[in-house]
Amino acid sequence: MPKPVKKVVIPVAGLGTRVLPATKSIPKELLPVVDRPLIDYVVAEARDAGIEHVILVTGRGKTAIEDYFDHAFELETTLKAKAKNDILTEVEKTIPRAGDLSYTRQQAPLGLGHAVWCARAIVGDEPFAVSLPDEIVPHRPGFLKQMVDAYEKVGGNLVAVEEVPNKDTGKYGVIAPKARKDNLIEMTGMVEKPKPEDAPSNFRIIGRYILQPEIFTLLETQEKGAGGEIQLTDSMNKLNSQQVFHACICEGVIHDCGSKLGWLQANVDLGLKNADFGGTLADYARARLK
Repeated sequence: MPKPVKKVVIPVAGLGTRVLPATKSIPKELLPVVDRPLIDYVVAEARDAGIEHVILVTGRGKTAIEDYFDHAFELETTLKAKAKNDILTEVEKTIPRAGDLSYTRQQAPLGLGHAVWCARAIVGDEPFAVSLPDEIVPHRPGFLKQMVDAYEKVGGNLVAVEEVPNKDTGKYGVIAPKARKDNLIEMTGMVEKPKPEDAPSNFRIIGRYILQPEIFTLLETQEKGAGGEIQLTDSMNKLNSQQVFHACICEGVIHDCGSKLGWLQANVDLGLKNADFGGTLADYARARLK
């Protein structure tokens, strides 16, 4: 049995430039999808996967994220006094058990690889997950749960993937496959945004990873890559030459809320599925589309 995955690193230091000006004063991770922020969905997905310790890599202007996962005493006292117990219960669900959530600061915007490396002391010498907060998975089981289940069978390192049209490979990082069995593809590497005619596959990498701690040694000496940043993909490719790497084809829908259109689509999708007002929202949408 491989060593269990009990920690997840969630980088939340990004500026959210694709959704400006909304993120000028609000962290993109706190943008709401229906009735809760993006970061809540990602943390909940990790909890459902059996993750016990969440590590948020923050930056300047991100203290509101820490406040979200803390007690709001005035709010809670007011809700209690007004006997709004159902709402109070929902608010209290956002508060993790003491010690289950850690924060570390990325002091300069040096890329995803650097953000992950900033969590090295908290992760320690054990396998860990990485979840990008731009992408949320309303489907259950979540992608991270599906990956943890796959990891328990094959160990090593994993990335989540989904199939995209060949013409779209230039928008994403894609995997170079070696052999496939069911929903797992052993891979030889990853390629960033290849032209369709040069793409080794049409399986695009999603922002969910399970990595062995040796990645930190590689990140420490990783030179800057695309965009002048320390790229996680570059170190993963090096690790792929040393250890087994699988791509896990996950079932379900993932929403990229790092773009304005993706964020709107997530709100529509989850709003229509809401038990309280989904039907009313559908009626409204149909009326507006006439």
